[in-house]
Amino acid sequence: MPTIERLPTPVGVLTVVTSPAALLAVHFGESTFSNAPSDAASPLHTDVIARLTAYFDGDRAAIDEIPVEPAGTAFQRQVWLMLRRIPAGATWSYRQLAERVDRPAAVRAVGAANGANPIPIVLPCHRVIGSDGRLVGYGGGLERKKWLLAHEGAVTSPLW
Repeated sequence: MPTIERLPTPVGVLTVVTSPAALLAVHFGESTFSNAPSDAASPLHTDVIARLTAYFDGDRAAIDEIPVEPAGTAFQRQVWLMLRRIPAGATWSYRQLAERVDRPAAVRAVGAANGANPIPIVLPCHRVIGSDGRLVGYGGGLERKKWLLAHEGAVTSPLW
């Protein structure tokens, strides 16, 4: 059974779900996990909460080594794990992300996978923007995306 905890952050409450071995999910606000029974916190869960707290306190690298186990198709997992290669403070376009997963013609599929990311922030889908530089598509809302990018020191654009 997973461990589930609600963590207050500057972008709202996050519901954090871990197994003893990996981070499974992060949801903004309430989630389907919120009412599920929860195991006692494992050492990994305690570490994940500490790392997320450190990230929101300004340590942009604190989340980089959190072990993750996102549930999805092989293609989705490929896209989600590639997100970790986008450095804090940087952005890639959906086209650049598609190219990095060797699927340059699959920009829409990459966008759909990005939008289905079960571990936002840690698998930083907020670092993906439109080819024209606009902030587009973020499950947590564009204001959160803008906040996260500013928090990480991304160069702002007049399009934001």
